[in-house]
Amino acid sequence: MIALYGHEMSGNSYKARLLLELLNIEYEWVKVDLMQGEHKSPDYLALNPFGQVPLLVDGEINIADAQAILVYLARQYGGEQWLPLEALPLARVARWLSTAAGEVRQGPENARLYYVFGTTNINIERAHQKAAYILTQLNQHLSTRTWLEFERPTIADVAIFPYVALARDGKIDLDGYPHVLAWIDRVKQLPGYIPMAGL
Repeated sequence: MIALYGHEMSGNSYKARLLLELLNIEYEWVKVDLMQGEHKSPDYLALNPFGQVPLLVDGEINIADAQAILVYLARQYGGEQWLPLEALPLARVARWLSTAAGEVRQGPENARLYYVFGTTNINIERAHQKAAYILTQLNQHLSTRTWLEFERPTIADVAIFPYVALARDGKIDLDGYPHVLAWIDRVKQLPGYIPMAGL
C-alpha cells in the first residue's frame, strides 16, 4: 500500500493527499510531527535525506517533494487527464508546477508561514507583494477559463490550490480576485475532494 508521510497543516502535504483522494487511491496517512522534530529523526532521514514533508512511499519507491509526488501519481495512476504526455500540453502543466514552487511559495505560502508558524526570517512585505502579483496573474488567467489549463482539472490545479486557498491565513484578502474565488469553489466541488485544516 502507498504511504504518504506529512503534516496536517502543511499545504504541500495536503496537495499530495488531495490528489490521492481525487484519484481514489487507497493509502496510509503517516503523520510526521514537525514540532517534535520527527522529520529530522534518523529513521525518517533514511527515507528522505532532505528531512522534509511530504514523502510518498510506493513499495520500494520513495518520492520526496510535493510537485514530484503529483507528477508520479498522475503518471502512474491518473493517466492523460491529470498529466498529458504531448509536449505542449505537458509544458503548460509543468509551468504551473514551477509557479507553485516559485511565485506561490514566495507569496501566499511565505505569508502563511510568517503568521501561522511564526517564521521570522520572512520579509512579510515582500511576501504580500509577491502574493498580489501572482493572485492578479491567476485572476486574469482564470477570467477566461474554468481550470488552469484545458477544460478539465490537472495536477496544475492541485499544485496551485492549497496555498492560494489558504491565502487568508497570511492576511491576504482574496475578495478582489473573484475568478480565483470561483476556481477555489470549483476545486472544492471535485469528486473526492477533502478539506484541509483552514479550508
